[in-house]
Amino acid sequence: MNNFTYFIPTRILFGAGQLAHLHEQQLPGKKALIVISSGRSMKDGGYLSRVEEQLDLAGVGSVLFDQIKPNPTLKNVMDGAAMAKENGCDFVVGLGGGSSMDAAKAIAFAAINPGYLWEYSFSMTGGKKTPVNAPLPIVAVTTTAGTGSEVDPWAVITKEETEEKSGFGFESMYPALSIVDSDLMMTVPPILTAYQGMDAFFHASESVINTKNHPMGEMFALKTIELLAACLPGAVKDGSDKEARAHVALANTLAGYYMLCTSAHSMEHAMSGFYPNLPHGAGLIMIAHAYYQHFADLHVCDGQMIKMAKAMGVENAVSGQEFVDALDKLLADCNVEALKMSEYGITPESLKKFPERARKVLGGDFSADPAVLTDNDILSIYQKSFR
Repeated sequence: MNNFTYFIPTRILFGAGQLAHLHEQQLPGKKALIVISSGRSMKDGGYLSRVEEQLDLAGVGSVLFDQIKPNPTLKNVMDGAAMAKENGCDFVVGLGGGSSMDAAKAIAFAAINPGYLWEYSFSMTGGKKTPVNAPLPIVAVTTTAGTGSEVDPWAVITKEETEEKSGFGFESMYPALSIVDSDLMMTVPPILTAYQGMDAFFHASESVINTKNHPMGEMFALKTIELLAACLPGAVKDGSDKEARAHVALANTLAGYYMLCTSAHSMEHAMSGFYPNLPHGAGLIMIAHAYYQHFADLHVCDGQMIKMAKAMGVENAVSGQEFVDALDKLLADCNVEALKMSEYGITPESLKKFPERARKVLGGDFSADPAVLTDNDILSIYQKSFR
């Protein structure tokens, strides 16, 4: 338990106003592919022009790829990689939320490795090949607080033909530089603030109940839980609250420093793989109560749940149930306690295809769950979560 290896090679500029210092950094090339979503927020909010200005000040040219979907697809990635190669880009900037940063990492990989990205994936239909080259260097500028993608080497990509949403990554895919500037998060709508913040929360809570958990990393996870329980409702209620936004941003990055996801993330990947309009954070919220209640009822991780309850302000917690109750209160305080699967097209009958798929895509580690989940257990959690 005293032995560990810790490696996060990403240089991070954290804090309000840090984007203004991007041009002062030693950037990893002279021409960047800027990757953003297909929506309007990066352009209308002025974030894209600010990044372009910073690159100009640094003497770096850029081209724009603005086609990323909320759940980035394999085609998205290959199209972006083709643009990077055609324009001679020597690094990639991911600007936006987790989708843009994930796509930027995958594009950086696909732009310099031969063949098709999925040939290297370890997912259900992946080719599991060994990479030939390290990816192009990556710079991440996050405008949301949820995925922790700015400090990890992972990308979540969907192969549309097989409805397969899966994690993809290699150690070489850590960003070289990341900007975490809470001023860029002030205009995120309340519902998305909640979805993203709870994604970070579940990165932490899954890490704490994970049987492969380590005390050194647990400190990041418990601080994440403490910050989000205290500050996420305030950021949802008033997006202009700079202190709440800053604390939620810090929680997100801390969760990214130590992320050992359990089966819950794979269960959500099955959901939004089949139903790509479902936001990842929303899917996690939908199954959260039933998922944690299952383990609380079994009393298999009471000690870890008590730690989390205390981090959430339940000073004299003595049971796992108190964590579940505190989680329910946090969801209610963020106005997301009653999300409905049915609003995204999910039906009771369609739940039956989720357990098998959850085991075949990369999201979290079933072998690290506090108790073994059978397919019937997984289906029961989905069914109890259905509205």
